[in-house]
Amino acid sequence: MTERTATIASRVGLHARPAAIFAEAAAELDLEVTIARQGEPADEAMDAASILSLMSLGAAQGDVVVLRAEGTGADEALDKLVAILETDHDAE
Repeated sequence: MTERTATIASRVGLHARPAAIFAEAAAELDLEVTIARQGEPADEAMDAASILSLMSLGAAQGDVVVLRAEGTGADEALDKLVAILETDHDAE
């Protein structure tokens, strides 16, 4: 299993627009990607392609989350998703 951490950069946290951008990117992948707040058990991770799951995560700016995926292309996919989370989409 491939794992990456990311720090939420958007000023409003992982809500509304940033969550929609991230969920859309995760849904386009041929991999199942999960997301959890750092320190939470892996078995409590949520579907990264679900906007409702992302918003219920309650991740604020500066919070660290853990992304996990398994399969061919997981490294590249998680790198792309980390870049999305570490961009302040509210500043654009």
